[in-house]
Amino acid sequence: MKALKRQFMRPVMLGAALILGSGQALAADDSQWESGEQIYAKVCGHCHEAGVGPTIKGRSLPPSYITAIVRHGFRAMPAFRASFIDDQALQSVAEYISTSPAPQNEE
Repeated sequence: MKALKRQFMRPVMLGAALILGSGQALAADDSQWESGEQIYAKVCGHCHEAGVGPTIKGRSLPPSYITAIVRHGFRAMPAFRASFIDDQALQSVAEYISTSPAPQNEE
């Protein structure tokens, strides 16, 4: 019985360690934001530049609209809590997106 418990507990403990470690990595990364452009490249661009999410650059979206969508989510867009991106960093990326030109089509 003890051997069975140990076999079960190892993966559970490993999973818990990975989850806790990733949370610390996110928290450490939060203090690493340098600019709105960097945040867009590290977070937003993964979907919005890959055709998963809509194109958001070049649409002159108001920063207040962008921050509301990021904080609360909308349809497939997840909500990003202040523990992931603080208000100042969120405002920075919203201003970057709002003033960025549309991406150039590669044909």
